[in-house]
Amino acid sequence: MLELAKTLIGKECVIFTISDANVCGVLESVSGNAIKVRGKKSTEIINLDFVVRIREVPAKK
Repeated sequence: MLELAKTLIGKECVIFTISDANVCGVLESVSGNAIKVRGKKSTEIINLDFVVRIREVPAKK
């Protein structure tokens, strides 16, 4: 999951966690076992052990 998350750095993503708390934002960095996501109002750091799926949001045309 760590190497796959690195391919999405700088892209708008939706991160799905095991607690059904979805996080939307730009994936800023991946380090250790955590990812940093910048949303519209805040920045969140999420442990990759709790991430179920990461989906890239397609750019609007």
